[in-house]
Amino acid sequence: MNQNMKILIVDDELVVRESLYHWFSREGYETGTAENGNEALQKLSKENFDTLFVDMKMPGMGGFELLETVKKLYPDTAVVIITAYGSIDSAVQAIKIGASDYLLKPFKPDQLSLVMEKISQQLKLTSEYKYLKGQMDKISRFDNIIGQSDPMKKIYSVIEEVAKTDAPILILGETGTGKELIAKAIHVKSLRNNLPFVALNCGAFPDSLLEAELFGYAKGAFTGAAHSRKGFFEVVSGGTLFLDEIGEISRKMQVDLLRVLQEKKITRLGDTHPIDVNFRLLSATRQDLQTKIQEGHFRSDFFYRINIISIEIPPLRERKEDIPLLVYHFLEKYSQETTKKIDSVDKTTLDHLKAYPWPGNVRELENAVERAVVLSKSRTLTLKDFDFLKLAPDLSPPSYETLSLQDMEKRHIETVLRNNDWNISRSADILGVSRATLHRMINRHGTEKP
Repeated sequence: MNQNMKILIVDDELVVRESLYHWFSREGYETGTAENGNEALQKLSKENFDTLFVDMKMPGMGGFELLETVKKLYPDTAVVIITAYGSIDSAVQAIKIGASDYLLKPFKPDQLSLVMEKISQQLKLTSEYKYLKGQMDKISRFDNIIGQSDPMKKIYSVIEEVAKTDAPILILGETGTGKELIAKAIHVKSLRNNLPFVALNCGAFPDSLLEAELFGYAKGAFTGAAHSRKGFFEVVSGGTLFLDEIGEISRKMQVDLLRVLQEKKITRLGDTHPIDVNFRLLSATRQDLQTKIQEGHFRSDFFYRINIISIEIPPLRERKEDIPLLVYHFLEKYSQETTKKIDSVDKTTLDHLKAYPWPGNVRELENAVERAVVLSKSRTLTLKDFDFLKLAPDLSPPSYETLSLQDMEKRHIETVLRNNDWNISRSADILGVSRATLHRMINRHGTEKP
């Protein structure tokens, strides 16, 4: 990379300029010199330099002033402050302003080599980030869906084809794969996009409460019903209704929903007056509904009614090339939220994140990046920031290929609970289930709190 990097040496002492010029030239760098800040800015306006070595004390414009100006005009240019009058305070000030490093005169060749190695890595990370950011911008038309792998491109194509129809769509995928994001993208691209999008997690409600949420109720329908209330079928009013975890609903509720889909009419609880409804149904599940049909837990006629078109979202482990895009997307998001200047992930860490199986899929990845950003004390995330995932080189990620689905679920639940100190609410949110459902899963697997 040496021959592609351009360096500008800014120092009022001729001997320093010449010695650095000859050293960098011998190492294969394209090198220029300037004896003061104004000359440096003139050269920067005409040529692109990757790195500046700037003397802190110069007549006229000092090193710190030049550093501030360069970071405003050319934020991607690395600046190294060099000085014979060093102190801890001045070093800290230089780094705060944006210097990549700080060198005390006289310096040795091996110090320059280390500095250039560090800057080369920084520039590489910046270049990778720009590329990934560009890729994210290209796919921003699909709202917050991030991915450029072949499976995701196929899903984008299907969304474009089916969005303009009113056909019911069943979205399939493991927990955390982004089923609601797909549903929102379909709504945004549909002819109903200026009307409401209403989402309801069926697994979060017992049957009686789910019925009241969907159908609404009349005043006095049950104890506590002090006034009439519209259900989601009415609230959606010409828009899109998204029913997540539809595999959790009872057979009775399946019959009720099937009737609504066929007749486009509902009756509020405690009332006898039918109400016309107009909506487009999107539903999702992480369960195998065909197996539930064979076991007698899911009606085949309801399944075929909601499954006119199906979209299956691949788990994150099957689209590893999307992981760097997602990592930088979440890094940017949580760096802004926490106002922390974290702008990169080192290559070794990124490779380990790509190799990790991510049983909790995109939701788990987002949670991991958020936690790393919150706790990190560096501008670059490293393996140490993800030690809770056990990504260290000597620890191989667990092999999920030989596990049953039940064992995979048990292992993942235990991991999420452990990473969140057995906080049931936070763990349930990460897993995409209700607290009650998580308690049932814990009991079913015999998982015990340490």
